[in-house]
Amino acid sequence: MRIAILGSGLMGGKLGTIFARAGHAVVFSYSHDRKKLERLAKKAGPKAQAGTPPEAVRGADAVFLAVHWSRVDDILDQAGALSGKLLLSCTLPMSKDDSHLVAGLNGSGAEILAAKAPRAHVVSAFSTAPSEVLFAVFKARKNKTRPDLVFCGDNKKAKKTAARLIRDAGFHPVDVGDLSLARYIEPFSLLAAEIAYEGRGGPQLTYRFERRKGV
Repeated sequence: MRIAILGSGLMGGKLGTIFARAGHAVVFSYSHDRKKLERLAKKAGPKAQAGTPPEAVRGADAVFLAVHWSRVDDILDQAGALSGKLLLSCTLPMSKDDSHLVAGLNGSGAEILAAKAPRAHVVSAFSTAPSEVLFAVFKARKNKTRPDLVFCGDNKKAKKTAARLIRDAGFHPVDVGDLSLARYIEPFSLLAAEIAYEGRGGPQLTYRFERRKGV
């Protein structure tokens, strides 16, 4: 699978590296520093390369969006046509100072993103996983028990591809429903971040849901 990475921060850099090491062709893009993209590609291995957003998106089977909410319009303008493509997003609708969500329970960042890119198939995923845990989860991907990762979207084919990428990263995909369920995933992402970064145990945090049979 060919994957375009839009965003060169912690999430884009680490997940792009993981996808490349899982055997996918990855193109890192969207940075003021071209050398940073080249360093990411070199570190990720022979399956990765650096490019511009339109170069990354052209021919991509999946597009991973990992930029600050304030940069969404800019990256969509640069990326070009996304018609029919899986647009996998971990981007949260945060204020410029990252103090609060700018979309609430009557809407979500994922739904706003879908309206901005109406021909793409938006799937919300990976926002509930701190970047610090990603490599550890990938390293332990052969373990029988995996941490869960919630995701949602409206297109069945796109969700199937997203689930595959979630598995490739070492998580167990938990499909919670259509894209409107991002209204609950996004606040949950902030809770996970609060526990990871403000709690005593450190940021390498995962979660797993269990159903218990009644006695």
